[in-house]
Amino acid sequence: MSRRPIFRTRALAVLAVGALLTALGACSTSEGSGRAIAEERCPADAASLVPTDGALFGVNLDWGTETLAELSGALGRTPAVAVVFSELPLTAENRTNLVLAAEQARGENSSLLLTLEPRAGLAAVTPAVAEDLAVLLHEISATGVPVTVRYAHEMNGSWYAWGQQPIAYVASFRLLAAALDEGAPGTTMMWAPNYGGGYPFAGGEFETTRTDLPFRILDTDDDGILSMADDPYAPYYPGDDVVDWVGMSLYHWGSVHPWGENEIAEPTKFAQQLIGEYDGLGGDDRALPDFYGQYAERAGKPLAIPETAAFVTADAPADLALDIKRSWWTQVLSAETAARFPALAMINWFEWNKFEVEVGGDVDWTIARDDATLSAFTRELPTWLRFAPEADPCAAPAS
Repeated sequence: MSRRPIFRTRALAVLAVGALLTALGACSTSEGSGRAIAEERCPADAASLVPTDGALFGVNLDWGTETLAELSGALGRTPAVAVVFSELPLTAENRTNLVLAAEQARGENSSLLLTLEPRAGLAAVTPAVAEDLAVLLHEISATGVPVTVRYAHEMNGSWYAWGQQPIAYVASFRLLAAALDEGAPGTTMMWAPNYGGGYPFAGGEFETTRTDLPFRILDTDDDGILSMADDPYAPYYPGDDVVDWVGMSLYHWGSVHPWGENEIAEPTKFAQQLIGEYDGLGGDDRALPDFYGQYAERAGKPLAIPETAAFVTADAPADLALDIKRSWWTQVLSAETAARFPALAMINWFEWNKFEVEVGGDVDWTIARDDATLSAFTRELPTWLRFAPEADPCAAPAS
């Protein structure tokens, strides 16, 4: 049962580029900064993002159609995290877009979750590429924007050029972590595999076969085949010493292939998937490990849900769309979730309305574009969520 990830075009609206680039040099309190003290920020340390209790609320924003400030205004609250995607190695366009996103985040006092995609393959991420990235992220952090890097996400899937290559992936993750630790020490690293339901995701372009070297490593039960009886997470784990956050994107899809029907979410689906106990309309996934127990509890890492939302076709009746979305957010954001998963420290809503290849149609994942849905969502937001704090000016150093 292959529940493939959401493929999407990622673009930033090119807004106020000149002012944005100026901001990269405006974090210090030196006389040459060109900014008033009240507008300045102290250098950011992403390690300080982990809340002492509750979870950061963030958004995976369609930057090409909406600004972070506009979404904050709609919610009546400012998301603590804004998700942005980029290729690695960085292109000139990637650099511009990343800087634009950083300035929007700076304006709202939000942090960035930067998802880096090595689309040319893991071998393209050389030490020089990693060091170049570190320089840019150090500059962004210096403006007061904390950056968490989610590198080569869903590496256990078969649909990305970096997928199902455990040896190369772990080495690449560790290389990047070392470069950022040296050159951009204010950043943190997130390891985020795909949910293992449907593993090993047969039929993908980058599926591992029996003749590939990684096969023996991925065949964790040593039975000569890859199946859901094999651990879909452990072979790809880079190590406690280089992982600051663990994450897993969890979406509510339909229950029948290709998962494209409008369907109310089963009441305990989110929690069951997180601990490897889901057995429901979408199939029996109980062969999966307890992701939360292994990587949040035992490894002692804060857990992120980097992306989440509920599947609703764009032409669904408004009442049904609201019911489906509410059936998902009420469990993801429930008091029971907070109590059962105390290491859960970040939840990011996928705020896109877009065409999905898997189902051949437009899907409305959003909560802020329909007045009734937005009203219900904001009314039901729990007190244990943490939003962006007020900005603190960067105080001048003591003389």
